Amino acid sequence: MNKNETEGHGKELKGKAKEAAGELTGNEKLEAEGEADQVEGKVQKNAGKVEKSVKDN
Repeated sequence: MNKNETEGHGKELKGKAKEAAGELTGNEKLEAEGEADQVEGKVQKNAGKVEKSVKDN
C-alpha cells in the first residue's frame, strides 16, 4: 500500500463513522459529510492503486 491508499482507507473509515453518528443523532448534515468523506476516500484509495500499478509496470 502506498500513501494515497492508506490515507484513502482512513478517510473511508472516518466517513463511515460520521455517517453512523449522523444516522444515530438524526443529523442529516453529519450523515452527508460522512458519505462525502467515504467517496473522497474511495477516490484517493483508487488513485493510489493506479499510481502503484503504473510504477510497477
